Amino acid sequence: MFKSLLKLFGIGGKGCSCGSGNEKIRELEHFVDYVVRALVDFPDEVNVSSSATENGTVIRIDCRKEDIGKVVGKRGKTIMAIRSLVSGAGGRLQQRISVEVAD
Repeated sequence: MFKSLLKLFGIGGKGCSCGSGNEKIRELEHFVDYVVRALVDFPDEVNVSSSATENGTVIRIDCRKEDIGKVVGKRGKTIMAIRSLVSGAGGRLQQRISVEVAD
């Protein structure tokens, strides 16, 4: 999991930019899914999906209302960290990718 994230940042391996943009977005989606499932109390009820918008790609996190606080974190620090990682990887792909938590 982390090897694929490191490849997105060009740190791991040979820094190959192989694969299509959609494939890379799927890898980011799986990364977000992995991190969120590790944070919440009900990981089986987490759903992470992505959709293309006019401003780029949005990765949307759906989970139980009780778990939203764990995803967001104190003062939003956790979701800001996830957004920062995804945004940085998206910048390497020259794409705008954002992360939203469903209410």
